[in-house]
Amino acid sequence: MADQAGNHPLSNRRPKSDDMPTGAPTPITPIANSGLADEIKHGGRVYQLMVDAVKDYAIFMLDPAGYIASWNQGARKIKGYEANEIIGRHFSVFYTHDANAIGHPQRELELATQEGRFEEEGWRVRKDGSLFWASVVITAVRDEHGELVGFAKVTRDLTERRNAEQRALSDARRLAEAESANAAKAEFLTAMSHELRTPLNAIGGYTELLSLGLGGPVTPEQADYLERIRRSQQHLMGIISDLLNFSRIEAGQLTYDIAPLSLFHVIQSVVPLVEPQAQAKGVTLVVDPTGSECVAMGDRAKVDQILLNLLSNAVKFTKAAGRVTVQCAADEKLASIMVNDTGIGVPPDKQEAIFEPFVQLGRSLSSAHEGTGLGLAISRDLARAMNGDLSVVSKVGSGSTFTLALPRPLAPRSELKPRPL
Repeated sequence: MADQAGNHPLSNRRPKSDDMPTGAPTPITPIANSGLADEIKHGGRVYQLMVDAVKDYAIFMLDPAGYIASWNQGARKIKGYEANEIIGRHFSVFYTHDANAIGHPQRELELATQEGRFEEEGWRVRKDGSLFWASVVITAVRDEHGELVGFAKVTRDLTERRNAEQRALSDARRLAEAESANAAKAEFLTAMSHELRTPLNAIGGYTELLSLGLGGPVTPEQADYLERIRRSQQHLMGIISDLLNFSRIEAGQLTYDIAPLSLFHVIQSVVPLVEPQAQAKGVTLVVDPTGSECVAMGDRAKVDQILLNLLSNAVKFTKAAGRVTVQCAADEKLASIMVNDTGIGVPPDKQEAIFEPFVQLGRSLSSAHEGTGLGLAISRDLARAMNGDLSVVSKVGSGSTFTLALPRPLAPRSELKPRPL
């Protein structure tokens, strides 16, 4: 190949820039006097027009030594050269310095000559020096006697595709790392939960035994201390449960048993659990019986958990002599539970923030509002996992209304069989 390149007669024109891999000036081959020009002509005028009109692919011919003999619109668009700038130059001008240093362009022609075809993807250089990721196919062209007359070279710019693939790989890698981190976090919290629950359960059990007087008479002052211990133990158990539930949700480890259920039955089941808290604080807890026929699709245990959190929060943030009302309602598509309170309310700019993890309004070192700030975040995640939602409407100083909305069953009402209490 190198000998062939050296034997090409030079034209009367001045050689173009030194774009040979060796750095020597590029000789200009008089293409009109070569056999390759006849081969192109014999392809037919229509064929030439067709190739020239292609804009998405660079299609051009090389002579046996690798000098460019033709140029189409696609080549002009992708590589940036006009035909009169590039025809007669060696095709190594499209390769990076490193590729030229190891003789890669010439090696491509040798392989195409031996195998009939060479194909690869790699970086190529435009006229302005910028790089693009190219799909390259070089095909050896022979005459009727089997003599090599040149090469057909087709190049396609795949930079966007490669960038998309690289982004997809990066996204997949980040997702895998996040999933691995979530799994590790869930595993850690599960182990921590077990380690903490065991002594806390022991504390609760012994506190109960002492309160019953099994260890001897208990004075009123001691009974007050034991009650404080019991409340602290329950508070810590609640924090551990919230952390564990949040971790499981993030790791996608929760499963849902979706079935038709009566939201009024949910209210009747959960409200008694909060009544002692409301009575101790002097808050009136009211169940509105209207809408007792509300039926929704959901996981009963998850819906109970959401309502328990909403009612506990409503009582917590409502002052003594205040009122908390819970009711359900339905329309054609949704069935909802509404929890309304006369509490402190939520500022407009905080009404979305309270659903973020670890956000709790009014928290300070002297605040009586204890907790992790995970309850509403967990509740909204559970609601959305059941194709529903949890929202709030509130006014500072006038209270709040939290609404749990769930999809209604598609089956006719007569066919619904809500899950039993």
